[in-house]
Amino acid sequence: MWPYLLVLPTVVGTVLLLLYPVVRSVVISLQHFRLAELVRGGATWVGLDNYREVLTSPELWSVLRRTLLWTVVNVVLIMVLSTLVALLLVRLGSRMRLAVMSALVLVWAVPVLAATTVFQWMFQSRLGVVNWFLTSLGLEQFDGYTWFADGTATFVILVVLVVWQSVPFAALTLYAGLTTIPGELFESARIDGANALQIFRVVTFPLLRPLFGLITSLEIIWVFKCFAQIWAVSQGGPEGATTTLPVYAFQVAQSLHKYDLGAVISTLTVLLLLVVLVPHLRHLYRTEAVAS
Repeated sequence: MWPYLLVLPTVVGTVLLLLYPVVRSVVISLQHFRLAELVRGGATWVGLDNYREVLTSPELWSVLRRTLLWTVVNVVLIMVLSTLVALLLVRLGSRMRLAVMSALVLVWAVPVLAATTVFQWMFQSRLGVVNWFLTSLGLEQFDGYTWFADGTATFVILVVLVVWQSVPFAALTLYAGLTTIPGELFESARIDGANALQIFRVVTFPLLRPLFGLITSLEIIWVFKCFAQIWAVSQGGPEGATTTLPVYAFQVAQSLHKYDLGAVISTLTVLLLLVVLVPHLRHLYRTEAVAS
């Protein structure tokens, strides 16, 4: 019984912190659960009526398209920049490598809301350092420019914020993977006349494909469910330009007190992530099994 007792705390914690909220969300999504039911109880079962109401709403599909765009843009930028940073770390000297890695760790350690507040200060219309810098370069149109009043500008600022917060983890993980590749493989490729891009394509990426796949999956989850940064900066605005599925679920549940519809959106978000990630992870597992 000793092995089971050792894993019991983890199993109990997983059930309480992960499984129960998911099950509870699914149950509420099948009930009529508004403010009155929250206060006095007595929720009634409505079956799939809530799902029909949400899925037939044009707003849901608009939010879904925006969420997919948000995820693709962020994940692509994170993976490209993280790969470049990891390759840079391999080539740096020991002191410079330590300095860069320390900076990455510090960025990673900054709390989400603290970093979000700093970005809000930077892009303030009157006292923000971004407008001051652009104006000092002669771009007078940015004098007093209100970044957060424009949907596209707000979307871009949030992308920069999330990418900035996400690159350290991915870059350090990829760097750790790069250090496991024998140097003789790179030397042999150089002797054969391969350039840096060919070495990455033929040697580095094939050997680290499982690691790239795992990091990509984690970043998809992280970006897709991103909420705190968006809510703190724009609350999904202006005019819904930054409303993603998690923000939309919160707006419906908390602002409109339609907890049943919010639970439906949350459940659909989880299902969508499963549809995207499970085949990807199965492919990674099969590829790794064949390679081994």
